[in-house]
This record gives sequence, structure tokens and C-alpha cells, in this order.
Amino acid sequence: MPASHSEMNDDQALASQVAQGNQPAFELLIRKHQRLVAHMVGRLVNNPEDLEEICQDVFLKVYDKISEFNFQSKLSTWIATIAYRHAINHLRKKKIMIADLPEDKNFAEQFISDSNPHETLHDIEMEELTMKMIDQLPPQYKIVLTLYHLEDMNYAEIGQATGMPEGTVKNYLFRARHLLKEKVKTYLAKEV
Repeated sequence: MPASHSEMNDDQALASQVAQGNQPAFELLIRKHQRLVAHMVGRLVNNPEDLEEICQDVFLKVYDKISEFNFQSKLSTWIATIAYRHAINHLRKKKIMIADLPEDKNFAEQFISDSNPHETLHDIEMEELTMKMIDQLPPQYKIVLTLYHLEDMNYAEIGQATGMPEGTVKNYLFRARHLLKEKVKTYLAKEV
């Protein structure tokens, strides 16, 4: 989904203030994008200490490079790209395999109902289960699912952030949903 005009102007104003060394503006930028960065890095890096360090490094890199940002994409897409690259570089340094891992089967949609507390509790448990199942997916699938469903990025934005061709993004999203759906079916069959 393209950035709205006001969103783009807000991002430009914020980026400009950060580039000028405005500390409160940088803190606002971190608050606005820390969930995105944590999602991006967390889908690839499992160690909590590494995760925190990489997230900090991502924002330091954003701070260093923000004056070079040219608004060819949304600010969030640019930040997601930096986060993705930092996480991949971390995995390479640690010699952790990032090629397609053995395929696991997984996916579920979350529906929250405010009307019935029991249902809501069940939905929250289902959401936690879904997140655990997503974590068992190969890294590329986790990234694509996270960006599409949790960060509301479109195929082109995901492609920009990850460097994957749009067709690959669509393919990974399709395969990830299929794997997750199978895993949920298996889980539900065991629960009966």
C-alpha cells in the first residue's frame, strides 16, 4: 500500500530532524519503528542478547545513514531493509544456515472477539500457538509472513526490504501459509 501524502511528509520531517541531530526526533523514530525492527530481526535471530544488540545496531545505522535516505520508498521499508541486512549479516558471521531449512508444516489467522472472555482467552492462546508455529518455519517464510501480516507491507515493499524478487515473495507467502495451515490442522486433530 503506497504511503499517504501526509505520512510521507511526516516521515520526511522526522528524517530531516534526525539528520540534523535532533535527539527527541530520533527517540520518536525509534518508538515508531522498534516493533518493525524487532519483528524483522526476531524472525531470523533466536538469541535474545544478539537480538537486542542487533536492534540497537540497526538504529545506529539508521541514524548514521538517514541523511542519505531519498524517499524512493517509505521510511519503514528503508528501516526494514537495514534490519533485514543486519540480521542476515549476523547469521553469516555466526555461520548459521539461512538457506531453506527442512520444511516444517504451518499457518493460522487470528480472530479476536471482545464479546466472550472465554473466546478471547482461547483466541489469545491460539495466537500464541500460531506465533510458535511461525517460529518453526524456515527464516525466509517467517520474514515474509511477518512483514505481510504483522507489518502490513505489500509484495513490492517486502521485496524492497529483503531484496527478494516479488514473485519469490508471493511464492514464499503462499508456501508459508500452506505449511502453517497443515501444522494447525495437525495440532487441532491431536486436540480432539
